[in-house]
Amino acid sequence: MTGFALLTDTQHATTSEPTTPPDLRERFYGLLPELLASDPRAVALLADIGAGYIEAPAAVADRVINLGIREQLLVSAAGGLALAGMRPVVHTFAPFLVERPYEQLKLDLGHQGVGAVLVSAGGSYDMAGAGETHFGPRDVPLLDTLEGWTVHVPGHADEAEAQLRAALPGDDRVYLRLSGASNARPYGTGPSMTVLRRGSRGTVVAVGPLADRTLAAVEGLDVTVLYAPTVRPFDTATVRATLSEPDVVLVEPYLAGTSVRPVAEALRDVRHRVLGLGVGAAELRRYGSPDDHDAAHGLDVAGIRRSVTRFLS
Repeated sequence: MTGFALLTDTQHATTSEPTTPPDLRERFYGLLPELLASDPRAVALLADIGAGYIEAPAAVADRVINLGIREQLLVSAAGGLALAGMRPVVHTFAPFLVERPYEQLKLDLGHQGVGAVLVSAGGSYDMAGAGETHFGPRDVPLLDTLEGWTVHVPGHADEAEAQLRAALPGDDRVYLRLSGASNARPYGTGPSMTVLRRGSRGTVVAVGPLADRTLAAVEGLDVTVLYAPTVRPFDTATVRATLSEPDVVLVEPYLAGTSVRPVAEALRDVRHRVLGLGVGAAELRRYGSPDDHDAAHGLDVAGIRRSVTRFLS
């Protein structure tokens, strides 16, 4: 079979697992000066977030521009620079990068027909103590309302680096979603899904940093597990090629049900069922920790197992 990667038992056995996976956001900050030096078109745009962590040498310091807490201007400036032939890399927390400047994403990038690389931080609720203002579970579904976006949701710093390096030379619109959560090792960079294991009772698609806990949750269950570090475009070919029973569970780290539509379109000629797990739409008004939010949304190991078991039975 072609079009997707299969993670073999040998790969499991020979891949070392670090005690603490590398932090995706720290990797981005460390990598950015190198990327700017390697591409004279590249320019980094910040809205205060990250400004104190990026150590840019003098040769590229003029291409690290901090616009302050002006997120609409952040995206508008990216559109202008892209029209001038530059390749903007735009960074801040997810809700400030997608929700607040949504109109600028629509007009200054999309309508103008230019691209940028948007790199968010904070995932859905990494900064749990900051409350609703810093929660970003609506970013991917919002981008779904706009055309032409590639959306990466890496589950490991190595994946994020590879996706960023691949995105920089282009002129398209790319969103790279970074989270504090991480898998113990990289599983693949996409765009094709990786087959983590095979089963006959259904398919579970684990997105980005939720792969390890999904594998733990379905331990002993007779299901296929696919890993998706890229969700737009959605790899419908692998879902179809590996399908056993037409029952599909999506485990996504943003708004629940976000990828139900592309799965339904992929299986439109097959009677099927789809369950979309993810962050619920209801606002949780107790801050807690990211682990508390995972448990409340059923995205911890116990919650995922409970939902998958009920759905398949």
